Amino acid sequence: MGIQREIIKNDQKATNVFAQKHNVSRTKRGEVLGSRGGFRGCTIWFTGLSGAGKTTISFALEEYLVARGIPAYGLDGDNVRTGLNKNLGFAPEDREENIRRVAEVGKLFADSGVVALCSFVSPYNNDRELARQLHKSVGLPFFEIHVATSLEECEKRDVKGLYKKARAGIIKGFTGIDQPYEIPVNPEVTINTENRTVDDCVQQIVEVLQTNNILPRSVVEKVIDLTVPEENLEDAIKEAEDLPSVEITKLDLQWLQVLGEGWASPLTGFMREREFLQCQHFNCLLDDGVTNQSVPVVLPISTAEKDKLSSCKQFTLRYNGVAKAIIRDPEFYEHRKEERCARQFGMFNDGHPYIKMINDSGDWLVGGDVDVLGRILWNDGLDQYRLTPNQLRAQFREMHADAVFAFQLRNPVHNGHALLMNDCKRQLVERGFKKPVLLLHPLGGWTKDDDVPLSVRMEQHKAIMDEGVLDPESTVLAIFPSPMMYAGPTEVQWHAKARMSTGANFYIVGRDPAGMPHPDPPKRDIYEPTHGGKVLRMAPGLTQLEIIPFKVAAYDMKAKAMAFFDPHRKEDFDFISGTRMRGLAR
Repeated sequence: MGIQREIIKNDQKATNVFAQKHNVSRTKRGEVLGSRGGFRGCTIWFTGLSGAGKTTISFALEEYLVARGIPAYGLDGDNVRTGLNKNLGFAPEDREENIRRVAEVGKLFADSGVVALCSFVSPYNNDRELARQLHKSVGLPFFEIHVATSLEECEKRDVKGLYKKARAGIIKGFTGIDQPYEIPVNPEVTINTENRTVDDCVQQIVEVLQTNNILPRSVVEKVIDLTVPEENLEDAIKEAEDLPSVEITKLDLQWLQVLGEGWASPLTGFMREREFLQCQHFNCLLDDGVTNQSVPVVLPISTAEKDKLSSCKQFTLRYNGVAKAIIRDPEFYEHRKEERCARQFGMFNDGHPYIKMINDSGDWLVGGDVDVLGRILWNDGLDQYRLTPNQLRAQFREMHADAVFAFQLRNPVHNGHALLMNDCKRQLVERGFKKPVLLLHPLGGWTKDDDVPLSVRMEQHKAIMDEGVLDPESTVLAIFPSPMMYAGPTEVQWHAKARMSTGANFYIVGRDPAGMPHPDPPKRDIYEPTHGGKVLRMAPGLTQLEIIPFKVAAYDMKAKAMAFFDPHRKEDFDFISGTRMRGLAR
């Protein structure tokens, strides 16, 4: 229970002082503060022994929130004691005053709409309770986070060398050694940092804040896997067999796999009309925060199918007669194909292969929550490469990756690509990352007929790793299940956003990503080649993903090797385009 101490009094000594009411309400302040909207002011109080990881987690959380448009500020014990509280020592009464002052500052930050992150040993329950009551009295949320790292582990870390000095008697009154630490009685979160990554600890707090309506759902990096758990699968399949059903296409099944594995989180199924309109007009989902979702994930059906299913509360999706998913609480709405294509592709031309598929599809769209009946497998010898976002996250943890940079491609890797990827790794190492890992992530869904088949591409990708062109010890080769739409800068946002679900924090963007030649003469591209990279750097909902710009690489005929293009001696370079590479590979 610790030492019982008198409850601290927070008495008002100054007289003739009157509280002044702001003209700006918290609600109004929240509307203009940050990019997420809404009042999110609160204080998160990190308590624990010295060396427990309070400041590390606090500053990582601050970085995480600010990158997502949530204003936050970290108040660290050492920093505060070099300024505001420089006149206080470590005697019990000074500790009390230290915490009282910080609690008041945190309250002001929280009242302004900022998430105040307070990292203080704060060893006494009474002090922490005072901080809580200061917030409670004015209706501000307060979260006590006990960073419960053991004394043994803290001494083992001893980053500042303080435990060694305390054990030697050089430092007196050191918490955990010759002053007590009172374990929190009922903290909102208890975190044990031993054998856990900082990111895991941050996510634990983020989920609590989202549950308490401090943060929007879009801020939580939680992959929403829609696959029915193994223990419930048999019952779900039995239910599916008794429901009305509709047959879906191979393209639909690929999008179902995308949904089921969580690539399109936070979507819980095929888009209803509200989500579809947000996607079409804003390239984002806007409910409960802003989430980039630049391409629609929709299920077209015919008028006859719509008439058959419109009264159903749930029905089964079948592929080649096999039940693949149940769609619940369906909503049917008009499939306005020309408008959809004009907004997504900037054109409505049947010479574009994906537009033709849209034009040939059903006149209605159906949205609704989806339960996927087990992992979707293709039995083509490549399923072992179809790793889900959660599987990839686990693999990166096992590799102790401190940075993940993703590269999407639909072509074979040529030496220019390899030069770009290896140069990206070099840059990350120079920036201080110890174990940057490359996610080599070829697109594995539908592609147009003149693209190189997936099986050929995968063989080539494996070969360049086997030959050491890309380091197999720091490269993960996996398949991204999405179909290719050839929608240029609109689609490249989807490619980047989906990789964020794997934990990737860097994304390499190539020249003319997701582009293709215009179907009509004269010969030209549909999209300006540099716009994909430019749009990515401005896109809402992607600010936490650092975009690595494309560098033009070509074969240096003098050096007889791939090199970054030098415009001062352009006659020495031979360019190998993706189109040329596809021709060679085929």
